[in-house]
Amino acid sequence: MAISLTGPLRQSGNFFALTADTARATFRRPFQWREFIEQAWFICSVTILPTALVAIPFGAVIALQLGSLTRQVGAQSFTGAASVLAIVREASPIVTALLIAGAGGSAICADLGSRKIRDEIDAMEVLGISPIQRLVVPRVLACMLVGVLLNGMVSVVGVAGGYFFNVILQHGTPGAYLASFTALAQLQDLLASEVKAFFFGGIAALVAAYRGLNPKGGPKGVGDAVNQSVIITFMMLFLVNFVITAVYFQIVPQKGSG
Repeated sequence: MAISLTGPLRQSGNFFALTADTARATFRRPFQWREFIEQAWFICSVTILPTALVAIPFGAVIALQLGSLTRQVGAQSFTGAASVLAIVREASPIVTALLIAGAGGSAICADLGSRKIRDEIDAMEVLGISPIQRLVVPRVLACMLVGVLLNGMVSVVGVAGGYFFNVILQHGTPGAYLASFTALAQLQDLLASEVKAFFFGGIAALVAAYRGLNPKGGPKGVGDAVNQSVIITFMMLFLVNFVITAVYFQIVPQKGSG
């Protein structure tokens, strides 16, 4: 048992060590502004269209399901609030995180992994250049920034899609949809969603960077590291999402609960 636990514990320790090194290197100068801008633009270019396309059916499905459910229990007036809160609080940051991890994170892992097997990372260390400060920090911050921006876009597209499908397909009342939303939703819901997206983007980038810097077995190992980074990121995202949501409900009073 002790032998079987050694590997995962060592991997976890190395990952948190990389996280701590990245946090320290973030405030070290000079900051790699060019790398940061290039990475942010690249991540946007590979995620913005898929994210928008996924957000539309996501909002539609939530609106259709909740619209049908509220009709069954005679609470059609709460369809707007339930749909928008579900999209903004949960669906939007999750969709954003999955797309960043699947598209941006896999690209980061493949890039760093290919640099590692070509000995570029070792050459940088020999020259006294920190690969964490030069390569990891700009990518992590770029993923965080893009995560926040994409989350706002997904919220808008998802809510618009939910409104359209509820009003047009389910013959809901536009006034009731908007009135129930404004009665129960609050600004803190959007802020919590953005905080989730911020952390989710950082987690996706850190996991991708860790797996990319530690490939095993040459080019095949890089491919395996990409797959592992996506799977590990998905597992961590749902755990962190649960923790943030639980903390949010404990510290933020909900509208209409009184």
